[in-house]
Amino acid sequence: MNKYTTLFFDLDATLYTTSNGLWERIKERISLYMIERMGIPAAQVAGMRQDYYRKYGTTLAGLQRHYQVDPEEYLNYVHDIPLREYIAPNPKLREMLASLPQARWVFTNSDSNHVERVLSVLGISDLFDGVADVYALDFQVKPTPEAYRRTLAMAGNPAPESCVLFDDLVANIMGAKEMGLYTVLVNPNGSHPKADLQVRELLELPSKMPWLWR
Repeated sequence: MNKYTTLFFDLDATLYTTSNGLWERIKERISLYMIERMGIPAAQVAGMRQDYYRKYGTTLAGLQRHYQVDPEEYLNYVHDIPLREYIAPNPKLREMLASLPQARWVFTNSDSNHVERVLSVLGISDLFDGVADVYALDFQVKPTPEAYRRTLAMAGNPAPESCVLFDDLVANIMGAKEMGLYTVLVNPNGSHPKADLQVRELLELPSKMPWLWR
């Protein structure tokens, strides 16, 4: 019997590859929001974002801590992007995900509206059992332990050692590892010692993780 029962997939830069430019565009929109909507000097934005990411997990979490930011307005602004200019239906990804016997969840620091739009364009909206997004998790975000605890609870409290997280960010991998999950770093730029496994993209799973199907 397969040891793994539940798979958690990050959204941005994981369910689609970084090479299409969408994730870079989202990051540009985050900086623009801080400059245009909040009046933060452009020269300070990069340093603030790096500091907030390191301390709080996301730029939004830092802005909520230090400024009066409407999270819905922020998320709508940064995701106001014509997705089809960057991503397209991915039949190979659909076939691979649909063949996995485990429960499948999206686990993201983004919001469900963005998740639904991305999944729809990719053609995989119907392949997930649920979405653990920033609203469902009450703004607890990876890599904080509470985000993982709440996500596991949403998924029916499977044992952490029976779960796999696929994510492009090392900090999120490290957080999952500390909770007991098996971790897969989805990154074309190399591995990290904290990750159990590294793949360049999810389509490598059948060759790198054939035991998921056994």
